Amino acid sequence: MLKKIDHYIIGKFLRTFFFTVLIFTMISVVIDFAEKVEKFIEEPITTYEIAFGYYPNFILNIIGILWPLFTLIAVIFFTSRMAYSSEVISIFNAGVSFRRLMYPYMVAAAFIAALHFVGNHYFIPEGNKTRLDLTYKYLHKNDDKGKTQDVHLFLSPDTKVFIHNFYKLQSRANKFRLERFKDHQLVYILKANSAKWLEEEEKWRLVNYEIRTFDERGEDLIIGNGKQIDTTLNLTPQDFVDYKEQHTMMTTPELKEYINYLNSRGAGNTKKYESELYRRTAAACTNFILTIIGLAIAARKVRGGRGLQLALGIGLCAIFMFLSQFSIVFAMGNILSPLLGIWMPNIVFSFIALYLVLNAQK
Repeated sequence: MLKKIDHYIIGKFLRTFFFTVLIFTMISVVIDFAEKVEKFIEEPITTYEIAFGYYPNFILNIIGILWPLFTLIAVIFFTSRMAYSSEVISIFNAGVSFRRLMYPYMVAAAFIAALHFVGNHYFIPEGNKTRLDLTYKYLHKNDDKGKTQDVHLFLSPDTKVFIHNFYKLQSRANKFRLERFKDHQLVYILKANSAKWLEEEEKWRLVNYEIRTFDERGEDLIIGNGKQIDTTLNLTPQDFVDYKEQHTMMTTPELKEYINYLNSRGAGNTKKYESELYRRTAAACTNFILTIIGLAIAARKVRGGRGLQLALGIGLCAIFMFLSQFSIVFAMGNILSPLLGIWMPNIVFSFIALYLVLNAQK
């Protein structure tokens, strides 16, 4: 059962947290608008798209990224105020242990973490679809890093496609070649001078094609010089698109489905998507760890005052984010598994939180 002191602490925690979110959100919007205002003027983006498409989802995204930082700042800010007004000492003198004092903090952190968890897995990716669509359409038109020259793709574990050049605007490929294997033996080759995507039929039209099949009887050859055939392949023009933040535009069910889709094709390049999937849950759990660290730092008076405690907390959070970026790089570079790489900062800072709790004011 929650007691009056629990309601008091939870209320102060949540009020301070959402006030911190409001302040940082306003600052982030002002900075982003100042940076992009020239683009907004130059490009044919409408005021409606800016006000109701870009910025609501920009706010949602920036809040999702900085959510654990807001948690840490809120805990340190209101707890240090309680400590300097002798409220924490009074709570200890009333026979409340430090472990019991953590209880309302964990309840509030659970609520904050639950919001972060749901947002990371569903609402923020949905918002990113709108925000990034507008970004790539008007602001950063050349951010598509998808490969268009000498492309090698798996359509399935035993089927590969080679394309010399792909022209995205025309959805057309030059020097198309498909190879199919059975029991590690080449059994089928399809070549064409060009391949054109037919949007309505969802098929590829191959021009000047050549088909070779191999079996125990020998080789069969079909040459279609000057002819064309339409064929269905597990390949679309979207497979040549690769935006830097493409993985953040998928909800978790969509992300899992896309990972399974890549694995079914034998693509093997799923590290970025697996890391994003694990990050969403790990980031929500970070709120608990930083809440404990903030409480342990701010629950006692220090000579430097609240400013020193806040600086120490933000410094630790900066180290955490720095370590998180390194872990993501290691996970995507096959140095660590995506699961271990994403959770590594939480594991390291769990030990830091444990040390601070064991040495906190009792």
